[in-house]
Amino acid sequence: MSKTLKIFIDGACRGNPGPAGIGVVILEGKKVLKEISKPIGEATNNIAEYSALIFSLIESIALKAEKIQICSDSELVCRQLGGKYKIKNSKLKFLYDEAIALFKCFKSVEIKHIPREENKQADRLATGSLKDIKSSLDDRPEVYLFGEESPSSKGYASR
Repeated sequence: MSKTLKIFIDGACRGNPGPAGIGVVILEGKKVLKEISKPIGEATNNIAEYSALIFSLIESIALKAEKIQICSDSELVCRQLGGKYKIKNSKLKFLYDEAIALFKCFKSVEIKHIPREENKQADRLATGSLKDIKSSLDDRPEVYLFGEESPSSKGYASR
């Protein structure tokens, strides 16, 4: 019997572009195999959506899935993958091509557009990854200037 996974994906960003993250929920039947919440750096929302897709495909390969159903609330991603929308943005085209190449690792891939209400768990994970970005930025050390003209050259640091 072939291993079939149902995957919910979402991308989020604060600003567009802005700090971005992904959320992925991988199910086998009703059992949650994996939940992923990961910041991806500066990106647009559409890049975050595609990144969630690609990350989910790589995880599905590692889980030895043969058939997958991808559920996303991104109309753009679903319609581009379904051939209904053209891909005009070169960054999205690169991610699209990567996803299509990864699809070849499976016997069957289904892309399903779902309402946001049905994607709450992946949305929560994607949004949660943005909180990780904020806290990691807040923990950065303060910046000090060094050099001939800076106060540090006289023995004290300046902000």
